[in-house]
Amino acid sequence: MKIEDIMSSDLYVLKENDTLRDAAALFIDKRIDGAPVVDGDMQLRGLITKSHVLRVVAQNQNMNLLLTDVMETDVVTINPADDIDDIVHLELGRLPVTRDGELKGIITRSDLVRAYYRSVRDLEEELNTVINSTYNAIITIDLQGRVQIFNQSAQKLFGISSEEAIGKHVTKIVPDSNLAEILETGKIEPSHTIYHADKTLISNRTPVILDGKIIGAVAVLQDVSELEKVLTELYYAKELNSELDAIIESSFDGMYITDAQGRTIRVNEAYSRITGIKQEEVLGKTMDQLVEEGVYDQSASILVMKKKESVTISQEVKTGKTVLVTGNPVFDEDGNIFRIVTNVRDITELNNLRQKLEHAHSLTAHYQEQLKKHKISDKYVMRSQKSKELVDLVLRLGKVDSTVLIQGESGVGKEVIADILHSNSIRKDEPLVKINCGAIPETLLESELFGYEAGAFTGARKGGKMGIFEIADGGTLFLDEIGELSLPLQTKLLRVLQEREIVRVGGINPISIDVRIITATNRSLREMVEKGEFRKDLFYRLNVVPITVPPLRERKDEIPALTTKFMHVFNNQYKLNKRLDKDVLQAFMNYDWPGNVRELENIVERAVVTCPDDAITLEYCFPNLVDNNAGNNKMTEYEDFNKGEDLKTSVEKLEKRIITRALNDYGSTRKAAEALGVSQPTIVRKVARYGIKHSRT
Repeated sequence: MKIEDIMSSDLYVLKENDTLRDAAALFIDKRIDGAPVVDGDMQLRGLITKSHVLRVVAQNQNMNLLLTDVMETDVVTINPADDIDDIVHLELGRLPVTRDGELKGIITRSDLVRAYYRSVRDLEEELNTVINSTYNAIITIDLQGRVQIFNQSAQKLFGISSEEAIGKHVTKIVPDSNLAEILETGKIEPSHTIYHADKTLISNRTPVILDGKIIGAVAVLQDVSELEKVLTELYYAKELNSELDAIIESSFDGMYITDAQGRTIRVNEAYSRITGIKQEEVLGKTMDQLVEEGVYDQSASILVMKKKESVTISQEVKTGKTVLVTGNPVFDEDGNIFRIVTNVRDITELNNLRQKLEHAHSLTAHYQEQLKKHKISDKYVMRSQKSKELVDLVLRLGKVDSTVLIQGESGVGKEVIADILHSNSIRKDEPLVKINCGAIPETLLESELFGYEAGAFTGARKGGKMGIFEIADGGTLFLDEIGELSLPLQTKLLRVLQEREIVRVGGINPISIDVRIITATNRSLREMVEKGEFRKDLFYRLNVVPITVPPLRERKDEIPALTTKFMHVFNNQYKLNKRLDKDVLQAFMNYDWPGNVRELENIVERAVVTCPDDAITLEYCFPNLVDNNAGNNKMTEYEDFNKGEDLKTSVEKLEKRIITRALNDYGSTRKAAEALGVSQPTIVRKVARYGIKHSRT
């Protein structure tokens, strides 16, 4: 700490022509016991204190004496830039601070006391900060075994606040603690194991000694599980290092590795074989040195350090060989060069190696694509050939930013495809925002999509509200049931796609957006365009890349895996252990699934929660097929089910009767489809399949 940090700059000074009476008056008025004497340029001339005044009074001398007659002129001074430690040894109550003779301030013993008190307080705060920032738990006790320090890590480990812990005996906090024994033995006990709340802790216990006496004890604790994790990581790091060594040494290419300053730290055997340069000739030397010594005519590592990018050169070695050298920078987390790895090849072998390298790159890309597919298959059920082809297409679309239209019947999993597309796209680190255009009233949908300004309408939030286009900015916006948009909203959506900007409801200022649009529908937008229900220009904007998700009936080989997944999900959700009877899965394979995957999921959940037994039988999957109240599994509602008839035929009869009844009840294929939760084309197709007499409307 410097003198200028603590000195008093608010000075009370006396002039050379002042008298002792003036000095006494100043001392009494300002309640000080001394003051410097300066000239007109604030140059220090002397120091006058109460002692000078009292001495004159005691000797009955004249108080009108000039200060220059009695003041102390041999004054010790200090520079503002000096350290306070330089004046601690001085027995002075008041010390002038000067620079080039000019008075800059005064420092007193009180100033020193305050400065050291502030330093001690800052040191205490710093010590507490360090203790509380320590990753390990720290507990200290006094001679009575009472807790004195209980840092934040200890609070987290034991679930007790420091306020609760401090002052209590340590065994109240850790019942099995033997920390108090250290007070008696005075021995250091490293790596002592204790157990607390199902945790195994390693405690390093040490006495606290001051002036040769034990005044307390301290324990530093660490969760062994974390230590084991670190040891495991260290083991893997050693394995990785060994593997890396093996890779480097087994490389057919020469490898030359330097640090960020170009100092050689590693050379493999292949490098010596290709160049004729031995490791001991270059290890520890910088590339500048080696070029200057004539070992190399130029260095790729030096060029990499300058350009901070990969560099390839033709290099001549002192052995007379010419090699092709490629230097590659390795960056740390802060973007600084950490290592430079140089590959060295004999030019005569270059063509063969280039072909092998291209093959390796292609194989790596192939493996990465396969890895993506395996990850997707682990998360979603994608077993059929059609599903695999669909995933291949989606992964390719992830590399571009085109607008995608996902089509398919209700319940086939269009939203799942949107999730896969976004999570494997160039926008995967940005938000995926979803909205169902058919689930929000038209009067609210516009403000949900585009947001609104303050006062745009009655009930509008103060300050306005962002729309989902703004929320999804930079990411992906999934508009489900896009066919339900009204024509006015279609017009506004078209403008967004064309202009890449939106205007909030009630606003006038356009807001630029950067959003990838993915839409989905179970309706035929082409038919809607022909009927005037959907804008043609918007359709072409959305239909840049169409994707059709096949219905479940066209990928029935996924039914076993889907069923297993749903059984696992609902058993976990409801804490059950149900299983399907052997006949149920065959029935599922024979059924046509008009509601697709959603229908399968709903049937499995219903069966899990309604079947009283662990084995789920067919009657709980298709309850309308069997009269459970009769107690004898007798067919009641459907008389044309014959004993011994196979399940597929029975299910088809049931499906035909259900569709016929829906057509009779609702009068049109569209309304029947809405009632049954499927698309109109599905109903039209099944009407034709079963030969049901009904007009197509």
